[in-house]
Amino acid sequence: MKKGLTMILSASLLLTAAGCGGTGGNTAQKPADAVAGGSKEPVKLRIAWWGGQARHDYTLKVIELYQQKNPNVKIEAEYAAFDDYWKKLAPQAAANDMPDIIQMDLSYLSQYGGRNQLEDLRPYTKNNTIDVSAVSPNTLSTGELNGSLYQITLGVNALSATADPELVKKAGATMPAKDWTWDDMEAMGKQLKSSGKLLADYLRYEVFFNYYLRSVDQKLYAADGASLGYTDDKPFIDYYKRYQRMYDAGYFLSLDKLAQKKSTPEDDEMVLGNSFASFAWSNQYVAWSGAAKRPTELIPIPGPNVKKGLFLKSSMGFSVTKNSKQKEEAAKFINFFVNDIDANKIIKGERGVPISSKVKDSLKPILTPEEVKVFDYVAWAENNSSPSDPPNPVGSVEVEKLLKDLSEQVLYKKITVEDAAVKFRKDANAILAKNKK
Repeated sequence: MKKGLTMILSASLLLTAAGCGGTGGNTAQKPADAVAGGSKEPVKLRIAWWGGQARHDYTLKVIELYQQKNPNVKIEAEYAAFDDYWKKLAPQAAANDMPDIIQMDLSYLSQYGGRNQLEDLRPYTKNNTIDVSAVSPNTLSTGELNGSLYQITLGVNALSATADPELVKKAGATMPAKDWTWDDMEAMGKQLKSSGKLLADYLRYEVFFNYYLRSVDQKLYAADGASLGYTDDKPFIDYYKRYQRMYDAGYFLSLDKLAQKKSTPEDDEMVLGNSFASFAWSNQYVAWSGAAKRPTELIPIPGPNVKKGLFLKSSMGFSVTKNSKQKEEAAKFINFFVNDIDANKIIKGERGVPISSKVKDSLKPILTPEEVKVFDYVAWAENNSSPSDPPNPVGSVEVEKLLKDLSEQVLYKKITVEDAAVKFRKDANAILAKNKK
């Protein structure tokens, strides 16, 4: 997954040197409406995203389709694994040389949007360059920050578990009901452990702690982004006491083995037949189930109060960068990615259930049974969730790293849960206050 920071389309897909100059190409000197009106002058776009090989492959096919329909446009693709993607993007941003279109995660929206590095896309939705007539306002709002629309969501997800029902049966346990609880999960861990199996690799710290906070009417971040959103450390202590207890009992993968994981489907303990489930976002189900090559189920994560904790998340979005000299054409490509039926027959919801109701209706008949499970699960989650939180504030990436470090220190018994709760509050608030200045 992390073998190369950037991979480029073949030379046949790139604009020749004579046809472009710099990032923007020659149309940078033309009014935007000339491009929108159908100018055939060559245009070059750079697009960057993260993901696994399957995502890279089909995205390149979508790009080829766009170029076939728009022969004056040539697209240069830059893609990498998640961590490598952001490591490459940061220096590009510092040099004012980011690609025209970048895949965006909500954890980074405040960082890039708050520093005026992203284009407000609302004017492009108002003039219908990006058609959002079949997109719900709530879904569209996931890309908003400080009154500007900095990303168009490409799909929506919900937290879920890809579970192995046969493994559960062989362990003498029962597949959980939709309203199962943390207590049920812990009890299942005990049954699985007795047959030499795990619950899962682990529960991603910042994701599932945030879910737990929501389920007890708290938030990870305050509305103004200047501090944590909860004032009592009891939720932290309750959550990590249970996590530590399950880890000590051997229900999760040991940290030394977890550190060797590559975060690919093929490397997951559920896929390998060693654990009950992989706890992640619903759009990952098809890849994980496909890698397992045996029947799996997509189920909710534990409660109680699932409806409070669960939310529909923008899986990822596309943003147009401020330094782009081809903003109009970049917006047109985003519109194509979101609304074109042929393109979405290639994508098939891998970046999350499509945001266009027209696209969803068109895709349903051609989906595989596993893909239908994802669409149906997200439809269920729509009726069993609460509004999502605002985009994470600037500094949230540092806060999440802090939480990961402290979580591991707790599990290694280098710090008590109570002391970790105090340190997390102190250091996280300092990080957020610093970035708010």
